[in-house]
Parts: sequence; C-alpha cells; structure tokens
Amino acid sequence: MEKGNEYKNRLIQWREGHNVSEKHLIVVLSLLVGIATAISGWLLKTMIHGCQYFVENILIHGQYTWWYLITPTIGIALAAMFVKFVVKDDISHGITKILFAISQRKSIIKAHNMWSSVVSSAVTIGFGGSVGAEAPIVLTGAAIGSNLAKAFRLNQRTMMLMIACGAAGAIGGIFKAPIAGLVFTLEVLMIDMTMANIAPLLISSVTATALSYIFSGATPLFELEHYEAFSVNRLPLYIVLGAVCGLVSLYFTRGMNFLEQNFAKKGGPWWRKILLGGLSLSLMIFIFPPLYGEGYETIVDLLNLNPDADPMAENNLLANSPFEWLGHTEWGATHLTWVLILYFTLIILVKIAASVATNGAGGVGGIFAPSLFIGCLTGFVCARLMNICQLNVPESNFALVGMAGLMSGVMHAPLTGIFLIAELTGGYHLFMPLMTVSIVSYLVIRVFEPHSLYAMRLAQKGELITHNKDRSVLTLLKMDNVLETDLSTLFPEMTLGELCKVIAESHRNIFPVIDHEGRLQGVLLLDEVRNIMFQPRLYNRFRVSELMTAPPAILSYDMPMEKVMETFEDTGAWNLPVVDQDKRYLGFVSKSKIFNSYRRVLVHFSEE
Repeated sequence: MEKGNEYKNRLIQWREGHNVSEKHLIVVLSLLVGIATAISGWLLKTMIHGCQYFVENILIHGQYTWWYLITPTIGIALAAMFVKFVVKDDISHGITKILFAISQRKSIIKAHNMWSSVVSSAVTIGFGGSVGAEAPIVLTGAAIGSNLAKAFRLNQRTMMLMIACGAAGAIGGIFKAPIAGLVFTLEVLMIDMTMANIAPLLISSVTATALSYIFSGATPLFELEHYEAFSVNRLPLYIVLGAVCGLVSLYFTRGMNFLEQNFAKKGGPWWRKILLGGLSLSLMIFIFPPLYGEGYETIVDLLNLNPDADPMAENNLLANSPFEWLGHTEWGATHLTWVLILYFTLIILVKIAASVATNGAGGVGGIFAPSLFIGCLTGFVCARLMNICQLNVPESNFALVGMAGLMSGVMHAPLTGIFLIAELTGGYHLFMPLMTVSIVSYLVIRVFEPHSLYAMRLAQKGELITHNKDRSVLTLLKMDNVLETDLSTLFPEMTLGELCKVIAESHRNIFPVIDHEGRLQGVLLLDEVRNIMFQPRLYNRFRVSELMTAPPAILSYDMPMEKVMETFEDTGAWNLPVVDQDKRYLGFVSKSKIFNSYRRVLVHFSEE
C-alpha cells in the first residue's frame, strides 16, 4: 500500500515538474490505455487458445469424446475457485459494473479488475464455457483507464473519459473494429459527448486496433467468402428479419434476466452451483454441440455455407449431435432443411440457458459472443424459411446482418451493431441491409423494453446514467448533496408558547414535528399559526399536535433523485421531509436546492 502511494506521488511530482496540462495528459493517457488494452486483449486470446489447445490436443487428443461434456464444468470450477479464493470479489456482469461505477462510484473501478477478468474468463471460455470474452476485456480496459486516471488524481469527469477510452480500446482491439469501439462508448457508456472527448476515444481505439493488426494480422475475425450484393428488391425481407431480430432480442433480454435471477436464488454451498450449472451445461452441449465455447466456428460455417461446393456441408452442421442420426435417416435426408431449421431454432432458444448456467455456476464471460451467435442463427433460419417460400435470398447475407440485428436489440445500440459487424466481417458492401435490420430490431425491442440487458438492473434501482442529460445529471446528485438539516424540530406535546420561542430563534418557516425517538409525526408551517402566535392568552390552550399537518409526501433517504423530482412535481410542494428506513427524521429537501445543485453539476460535466 505504501509503495503504491509512493508511485502515485512520483507520478504527481513528474506531472508538476514537467508542467503537463490536463489536455496533454489526457492525450498521453489515452495512448497508454490503447496500448494496455491491446496487450490485455492479445493476452486474453492467447490464454483462451492455450486452454483450448490443452483441452483438445492433450486432454482429449483431438477427437470428439465424452470429455467435451466434462471440460466446461472443469473450467467453471477453476474460474469459480479463482474468484472465490484469490480475487474475493464479484467480477461478473462486467459492463453493468462499468455503468454502475460511472453513475454511483465516481468512476472508480477496483484495481484487480485490470487482470482478474482476463484470467477467469480465459479459463471459463478455453475449457468450453458458453459465453464470450468481450465483456471481460471491456471491464479490463475500463479498469485500466480508471486506475490510470486515479493515479494522476484526475477529476471524476476525466476518470469517466478514461473509462470510456479503456472500453473503446478493448472493443477496437479484440474485434479489430476501431469505429465500433468509438460508437460503443457513445451508445452504451457515455452520458454526453463533446468534440474534445472524441479525440481521446479515437486515439485509444485506433491504437489498440493497430497493435491487434501487428499481433494477429489484418484478417477479419469472420472472413466472408460468399455474399451477394445488396438488392433493393430484398429490402422488405430485411425489414422482416429486423422485426424477427427485435423479438428474439426481447426473448434474449428478458429470458436471460429471468434465468439469472432464478439461478442466483439457488441456495446452498458454492460448489453446489458449480455442479448444477456444469451438469446443466453438459446436458445442453451433448444435445447441441455448437453451444460448446463461444460458438464462433458455427458462425464461420454459416457465413460461408455453400452446399453446391460441398454437398456434405449441411450434414456437417449436425455433427456429433443426436440430430446427426436423424439427418442420416431416410426421412431426415429427404427433409434435411427442416431438420436444420428445427436444430438451429432449438439452439436459439437454449443458448441463453447455456450462458446463464456458465456464469451462474461461477464462470466469467459476457453476452457479446452469445448475441452474435444467436443473431447469426436467427438470420440463417429466417433466410432458409424464406427460401422454402421460393423467395431466393442469400443465406450468408442474412446470417451476417442477423448478428447486427441481435446486437442492436440486446445492447440497444444500433450504430454499434452496424459498424461492429461490418468491421468484423469486412462486409462494408452490405451497409444498407446492416442499417435496415439494426434500426428495425432496435425500434421493435424499444416498444417492449426501454433498457438494454446491461442497464436493466441499474435502471430498476434508478442508478442508471443515460443519454438524457437531465436524467443523467439527476442521477449524479445524491440526497447528501441537497439534504438540509438546519430546521428546528418540535415535539407534539409542546405548547403554542414554547412554539413561539422556537420560531423566534429560527430563520425558517417550516418545522418538522418528531417524537422522542426521532420519528417524523408531521410538519408545522409558520403561515398556519401566524394568526394566533401573537395572542398570549392562547399560549397554553394549543399544542403542536393540534396545529401540525401531514406533509404532502415523505421522501426516503435512498430514493433516487429522479424519483424525488417526480414526487415534487406530483405534489406541487417546494419542501419535503426525508426519513430513513425506520421513519426517523433526517432533514428536508427543497426544490430550489435541487435546482441549484443541478446547475452546478450540469456546468461541471459540460465543460470541455
């Protein structure tokens, strides 16, 4: 701890000694964040491939065996024990944690997140966990940015920017998608952006992407070999696909949230969850082998499926599953198209359960890969059904844009879906269908679900930073910032004469009435007693309990500020009392105090 403070002091002294301005420091830090996130992404991929090599070539010796049903449980158990006994902190739901850090923790992310998510997710995914590596690396990049800014003791606004730089670098680096890295932070993480903030994001994203090219070459993650140019005649069919993607996104979002909540309620020792999740995942993988790992091999197969060049290509999609036997029967061979549609439709429905079983049991991973996987399958299934109806659509095109549709719907980020898939596949020539499917999917899910899966938990608690600047600033305000405690309190048994003495010493015109345990009983307004307070003959006739009134509403100390303002608007009040969970009086909040605090925060976060 002392060494850490010593290093921080040296950094501060270096900055002061070289007279480095904040703007120049931000440029340097954004470059460092880009380099660090690229290295972290390369390290994560290397560790995943190392674990996969160990499983496939040493443990299993390169053949499909029953080991494939066991290794995911081994990976989950190793990751769970690492988190429980080494990290000793919850590192799941990485992007939700970033949003929470921005809105509630002054953009502070714990230092261990710079490495803990890399190790745990590498083991989880490398051994076959049905999740993705992208959310853990985004949390890693955000933690790097947060802790670098913290080391230089930068303010909250700059720390928030550094978190965004880390996220942009992580997306840009792991996907080789610099534009997607930028728009991801704009759509998913940031509350308000200015031109001065976009430059650091671009520096981090481009730097991380350039280093990724150096580490692993310029080949896209999903290289598209077969595609057809966009035809305007197919635009209505892409709109249909977008609507389907929006509905599947709704199923993905609500289904995963429901399953996660129910899995979290499972009691018992930690190892019981490992067994429950591991056995459930093993059963699903036995029936549907594409659920093993990230599922990127299946995506590549569907994007480049060409039955004309390889007559067995469609049969190979059923390999090692019980459906393979069905495909070899006389009926299955005749109706192979319907077998494939049934097979992939069931996988779409089961994939969220496989991801929840992985994370719920103790594994660490994100939903980027599952959303890409389900999107690709959704696009393929829709295209195959359209071709059955003699509509003659290119299945590889639909599989590609289906990924953009699911990502846009699940993350509520259509621009991210468009640019990420274009950069992932090199499919820039399909911008029109990408845009069509993404925006339709986004519009459809918005009808049913106002928040993304990432933001859902925070939104339910009123702790979510949003792109609505008014709501965002209110979210940053806390009750402590606006609570007024200088009001004189009264007791119900006090006489009018005693009340007048309190009024004479007070500079406020509202008085909370409490019992001797501090619980709020009511309020007394000066206007209500003004007509009798100058009549001494009444001083012993009236008591406070007779003169007090009930407030228009009572605020809870933990109530979100947006809800506080709604209460003020609904009641028309200018002052409202605040109590704790035990109904004990804490103070008052005035609408004018909130407005003043709001203006200060708005000015602070709008500065360039």
